[in-house]
Amino acid sequence: MRILNYGAGAVGLGIDSCLIKTGCHLDILARPETVKALTAAGLKRKGILGSVQWSPERFRAYPSLDGLPPGAYDVILVSTKSFDSAEAARDLHNHPELFHPGTAIVLFQNGWGNTEHFTAYFNAARIFNARVITGFVRQQPNVVDITVHADAIHIGCLAGGDTLSIEPLCRKISEGGIPAQTTDAIAKDLWAKMLYNCALNPLGAILNVTYGELGQSSLSRELCDAIITEVFQVMVATGHETHWRTSEDYRDIFYATLLPLTASHHSSTWQDLKSGKKTEIDALNGIVIQLARRHNIPVPVNAVVYRMIKFLEREL
Repeated sequence: MRILNYGAGAVGLGIDSCLIKTGCHLDILARPETVKALTAAGLKRKGILGSVQWSPERFRAYPSLDGLPPGAYDVILVSTKSFDSAEAARDLHNHPELFHPGTAIVLFQNGWGNTEHFTAYFNAARIFNARVITGFVRQQPNVVDITVHADAIHIGCLAGGDTLSIEPLCRKISEGGIPAQTTDAIAKDLWAKMLYNCALNPLGAILNVTYGELGQSSLSRELCDAIITEVFQVMVATGHETHWRTSEDYRDIFYATLLPLTASHHSSTWQDLKSGKKTEIDALNGIVIQLARRHNIPVPVNAVVYRMIKFLEREL
């Protein structure tokens, strides 16, 4: 199986560590400093799902699509930050030699709205989304730490594309150490993660605490509750649904199961701000605010945390 991973952040390296183990032909597109580190020292994964280290001979890393070896890929993963989706879609579109008729694109990205950037160029039935509730921290350009794990990776197609074609990828990831499976309900999964991320990601960054600490205080729980209620209202208004009938039903599982499983994790927004990087807030609370405006739904708490994160970004 020939696989290209477009992006080498924390999530991308975590998935790469699984694919290398199973013997895939893996090419990684990364920034020059990451390519240098991967080429010199290989890729290392540690954490709660086990430690592995792969020598540079087990894969190849490139700074540009122009330098890739000839031949089409069976699967192209996109694990960039959400704000790079449009650029990634254009870049891949400009390299048709990377594709054969059955090539699948799988988006390993946070938030909602990434898919539209790719359907502008590619067949929607060949674009898949991955829902990941595993905590990855990139400690060095070539080192990733898995800090928490709440559920298997789910991969499905929002346009109803055949998930049978993506099952070999799921098997490879699972054999590499992170459980993965296909689903016909990926939209429900993505909105479930939106409820989770919109509540925890910005608040964890603003208050400088872990997910578990957010759940321990009645004050922060009230903020989480309000964000979840607003996101749920927007989801319903836009014609979507998740696995729970009401926001109250979701909050029950949120506090009883999801938070305890990820209690020690610092949000990706927290990690980005600490590293002096742009966050993905526009694809999280930001997209909720955009959708809410179209349907005249007030989302004041989402608006406040969104503005606070944008202010913190401005200070970088």
